[in-house]
Amino acid sequence: MDISICSYSFHRLLEAGKQDVFKYISDCRELGATKLDLWNGHLRPLLDDPARPPASFTPEYAQLSPAEGEYLVEIRAAAGEAGLPFGCLAVDGAHIYEASPEGRQANRMKAYRWLAIAERLGAEQIRLDAGGAPEMPEEMFEMIVAGYDDLIRRAGEKGLEVIMENHWGASKIPENVVRILEAVNGLGLLFDTANWAEGTQEQGWALCARYARATHIKTFAFDAAGNETTTDIPRAIGYLVAAGYNGCWGIESCPRDGDEYGGARKTIALIRRVLDGI
Repeated sequence: MDISICSYSFHRLLEAGKQDVFKYISDCRELGATKLDLWNGHLRPLLDDPARPPASFTPEYAQLSPAEGEYLVEIRAAAGEAGLPFGCLAVDGAHIYEASPEGRQANRMKAYRWLAIAERLGAEQIRLDAGGAPEMPEEMFEMIVAGYDDLIRRAGEKGLEVIMENHWGASKIPENVVRILEAVNGLGLLFDTANWAEGTQEQGWALCARYARATHIKTFAFDAAGNETTTDIPRAIGYLVAAGYNGCWGIESCPRDGDEYGGARKTIALIRRVLDGI
């Protein structure tokens, strides 16, 4: 069984200067992960200046500099030494839908750049968000579908699988997720147990488990027996198993008590216990 820990699980350690991408890799090995699930926030030298104007994101922007390439070589070497391949690269800030043509074009160039980064890392998958709004009118839907079609074609040339996540915007609505996945050939789902619009979590699990190509088993708090107290994680895992999911069991722990290493350990233990009992 493969286990991964999304590096967002350690975003507080990252912000505090107590972890970087290299320590993330060594921490994953120590915690018992078998794959890496990297959030692009851990690749700080490769992130954009938020004030950068949309017009500056030209095709040339997608090309990596020699220094950036060397940085990625170092990261991949560290992962190799740890014996941990890159599973998914989860990308924020390169979603498909934006209201303005300039915004959409800028994000497409960002997505192309992250495709190049994922290829350099040797990742298997890249998560790129749909964006948009919960209502997802027809024009928005068509733009999202066309965007994924383009990205999947380019990703295929690099040996990458594109996956969307039920994350925010249009993708928080289960019916929207199904509609997009059914319309886009080759698009998979990063199945997050928690990122659903209020009142739709169970519906999201039931409708979308069969599309899962990766998971974020999301946890927030545990009782003394090691059970997650905010979400019925065994039930969510049950939907995935019943749907035939056999991919990596990725976790995204967001511990309310602030203990990020403890949250990761408890989530791994819970997943193992649930799967052993099925």
